[in-house]
Amino acid sequence: METAVLDLKGLNCPLPVLKARKAMRSMLCGQRIWLETTDPLAIIDIPAFCRDDGHSLIEMQENGREHRFLIEHGGSGSGQ
Repeated sequence: METAVLDLKGLNCPLPVLKARKAMRSMLCGQRIWLETTDPLAIIDIPAFCRDDGHSLIEMQENGREHRFLIEHGGSGSGQ
């Protein structure tokens, strides 16, 4: 199963979380997605989004202003 990538660079809070939530609605439990963002608040917002929506934050990477988050769908939402 290929891991999708969602480019959220240039978007500021709350758009990265809103777009991630929308993308994950079409995913199945266990599928993974990389979120790429330049929003400095994403390091707080994305982990909170995962906790609140029942997803797993597998990995977080930082490269200067860019952040990458690998998230595994936890089964919540319509994409179960």
